[in-house]
Amino acid sequence: MRQIQKSSKNKTIWINADNPDDREILNNLNSTRAVELFTAGNIVIVDEAQRLENSGLVLKIIHDNCEGIQLIATGSSSFELTDKIKESLTGRKWTYKLFPISFEELEKYTNRMELERSLSTRLIFGSYPEVVTRAGDERAVLQELISDYLFKDVFRLKDLRKPDLLEKLVKALAFQIGNQVSYRELSNMLQADVSTIERYIYLLEEAYIIFRLPSYARNLRNELKRSKKIFFIDNGIRNAIINQFNSLELRNDVGALWENLLVSERLKYLEYHKLYRSVFFWRTTRQQEVDYLEEYDGKIFAYEFKWHSSKKIKPPASFSKTYPDAQYKVVNKENYMDFVR
Repeated sequence: MRQIQKSSKNKTIWINADNPDDREILNNLNSTRAVELFTAGNIVIVDEAQRLENSGLVLKIIHDNCEGIQLIATGSSSFELTDKIKESLTGRKWTYKLFPISFEELEKYTNRMELERSLSTRLIFGSYPEVVTRAGDERAVLQELISDYLFKDVFRLKDLRKPDLLEKLVKALAFQIGNQVSYRELSNMLQADVSTIERYIYLLEEAYIIFRLPSYARNLRNELKRSKKIFFIDNGIRNAIINQFNSLELRNDVGALWENLLVSERLKYLEYHKLYRSVFFWRTTRQQEVDYLEEYDGKIFAYEFKWHSSKKIKPPASFSKTYPDAQYKVVNKENYMDFVR
């Protein structure tokens, strides 16, 4: 946004909703006042728009009454923007999701060799911008992120009556990446209602901390139909939550870290290239599993994630029999770049 402001020939009006004065002006905005403040040719940037009391209504007033302007609203979390903007700006907006830096971006920022050298670093520390640009300070940066954003910003934006429960839930999810997640089991473990667990998981997803991967089921009776896996948007955030930054040789969760990294990087790739595909995992009650599936244009593409290269791996027999036309591929350290960019 700052680059847009510097490079534009038009006048840019920057509004920071973190600033109480700016926030008061917008919270009391009406159509007459909007026309006075924003004239044709202006680029109007509303940063941290989720801080406004009713961001959707404010942006709608500006959009509908101020002709000839370009309006850009940013937010560090999506749940306030989603709740308040969706209905007010239907048909009036384009939405862009910005994730931690992708492997595709990193390759352009450095080079292919440097990217592959840093693979273990990405597995442990992730790729938030400051993590990437402040080599050597990764742990401190991540601890700052989870203390100032995860456990404060989220609490401030939503009326959470049980903040301790949210912290315990995040840690429980961090230990379960790559595994099926049961809301009922989490409820029993944390001594909380299932509805509360569901709501908090929704909030964590809307805050771009986690995302859910549903199970794929079409034909077999023993396919798991309502199961889900939960992954973290960034490996570094996951490791910071459980305070585990050991090197890969000393860890017993490398397979889970590898799966989380690949699924999150694939999510970035699909989003940035506007590839509209349905994504799943597949598993049966007998624990036969495929790590990741994409379905589009009537075709199924199945992927198995293996950190260590090994002999040729075949898909589960029941999967091949049920979906004989599905394409199957193993993603490992030798070929992962073809999967994430």
